[in-house]
Amino acid sequence: MLKLFNHYVPSSTVVQLLLDASLLFIALVLVFGFQSQVTSSELVAVVPSALTFAVTMMVLNGALGLYRVGFSGSLRDSLIRVLMAITLSVPVAYGIFWVLPWGEFAHEAVELSVLGLMGLVVAIRGLAVRRVGAGVLVKRVMVIGTGADAVAVEHALTQPASSSLQVVGFYPAGSGDDVRVDPKRVIHFDGSLLAAANHLRVNEIIVAVKERRGGVIPLRDLLDCKMAGIKVLDLSSFFERVRGQVRIDSLRASWLIYGEGFRQGWGRTLVKRIFDVVASLVLLILAAPVMVIAALAILIEDGAPVFYRQERVGLGGRLFKVIKFRSMRRDAERDGKPRWAAANDDRVTRTGRFIRKVRIDELPQLFNVLKGEMSLVGPRPERPYFVDQLTRDIPFYAVRHCVKPGVTGWAQVRYQYGSSVDDAVNKLQYDLYYVKNHTLFLDTVVLFETVRVVLTGDGAH
Repeated sequence: MLKLFNHYVPSSTVVQLLLDASLLFIALVLVFGFQSQVTSSELVAVVPSALTFAVTMMVLNGALGLYRVGFSGSLRDSLIRVLMAITLSVPVAYGIFWVLPWGEFAHEAVELSVLGLMGLVVAIRGLAVRRVGAGVLVKRVMVIGTGADAVAVEHALTQPASSSLQVVGFYPAGSGDDVRVDPKRVIHFDGSLLAAANHLRVNEIIVAVKERRGGVIPLRDLLDCKMAGIKVLDLSSFFERVRGQVRIDSLRASWLIYGEGFRQGWGRTLVKRIFDVVASLVLLILAAPVMVIAALAILIEDGAPVFYRQERVGLGGRLFKVIKFRSMRRDAERDGKPRWAAANDDRVTRTGRFIRKVRIDELPQLFNVLKGEMSLVGPRPERPYFVDQLTRDIPFYAVRHCVKPGVTGWAQVRYQYGSSVDDAVNKLQYDLYYVKNHTLFLDTVVLFETVRVVLTGDGAH
């Protein structure tokens, strides 16, 4: 995993993206050379534009999920993913044609050839087995512990089938360690931990044991491994890196206090605010026709009101009124008792079910963003009734209120609708990752992921 602007990106994704960008760049240079009949000096002048175009288009498709680790859908899902990438890439490519100084060489035949090459590269990548890219950079991992935490680590590493981390075995933390993993995979080695790691050619060690007192964890042996160049991770760091979440069950207050991240500087706040205002104005202009149609559909099916205002908890625990298109019946809470919203809620109207699926119901919250009550990206704002309950039941729940709530968020593109306390715990783990690592880069990643989820229905809803 590579850390880019505080956000972890799989090494295999970067390798595949660079490989495809290189192929597209070489193909572009050859196209210009053969079709435009340019001289060698003129061809050199085209190189910067060709390189910029290749990298931009591959990064765009990467942001749309073309290189997503662990995707193992059917042929139909793969085709949908490829068609979506190509459909969105073509208008962007034509926009780049206008911006980049292609000069007199970029006549229509060259542009069509460039688009054809780009479509070919995207199709090959989308339909190819991505296990090849991950296997090149596979790292061998030894897990310290054999209990429930070790099982959770293995599950996290095997869920994306193309993960570049391979578990070679489980090293017992102590004689009384509960064995919940496959006994055949427990490492029995006569010698030190370092000797076992060297024998198994281990690149990383993950300590899957919460109890750190009484000599349960061989700290001296772990130090020897680290000094020998083997990376050592605890549970919190592991889940943050691999799953993009900060696990509640392995979290301690001292880690929040002394660990990296959770920076709320004025510079970051100013940049985020400017980004929110500009992006919200652009989105409101582009989405205006869709919002008008949604309002008319709601009026026709269930009458007024079109909008739905509800009290939510925002930055610093302050209350505000969130604005959404009404997706439920007018009598959804006629008994006055708040209830969790579910993915297949029977209170949702037909129009509401559609606008929820494609996130149109969230568009009026752009006005909350312009007012400064929300951000485009951040933890979703929750109702005071549920916040009080969740703060009592879930450790560190209030930490999510140290940033502005968002129209979309890391938890929303990584997890489905929350309809219970357990779901709230899972979503909080993603929210804590965002609070700890939020940057403009991560905000951009979330926005692209939101587009992917809306267009494909893949992932969270």
